[in-house]
Amino acid sequence: MTEIRINQTGQPEVIAASDGSLTVIVPIRIKRRGLRKAVTLPDGGTIDSRPWDSSPTPLQLALARGHRWLVMLESGEVTSMKDLARREGVDDSYVSRMVNLTTLAPDIVAAILDETLPEEVTLFELAAGTPLLWEEQRGKLNEGDDSSCPLTGTKMF
Repeated sequence: MTEIRINQTGQPEVIAASDGSLTVIVPIRIKRRGLRKAVTLPDGGTIDSRPWDSSPTPLQLALARGHRWLVMLESGEVTSMKDLARREGVDDSYVSRMVNLTTLAPDIVAAILDETLPEEVTLFELAAGTPLLWEEQRGKLNEGDDSSCPLTGTKMF
């Protein structure tokens, strides 16, 4: 059975039981930091925030917006991209470009989310005139570069 107890004082220790299980004791303190909670270590230091706890990049926001708008279109919540643009107060072509981001290859999406996409790749390059075939998307981004995708090993950016 797993049991969790939070002790704010004491020394770190490991206790081995006769059944082979281990109990690890680490004194921590949880402090509220705005809307988040941070763990304070015994030496008073804190753990750096995880990458997904930081603010999203413009590319990440655009990708999320494109997926949200695609769901709205597919569900019938809005009848057309023109209707969606009017509802969101943006240009029709902007809606179209953001929805285009939903067709990106998984490794390109992963690079956007992991923030490993080269800085010279712009939102406009990804959203406007995006080829439907993933290999063609990678080829478009590979022009003049030798790097490869860490997921597939194929040339990517």
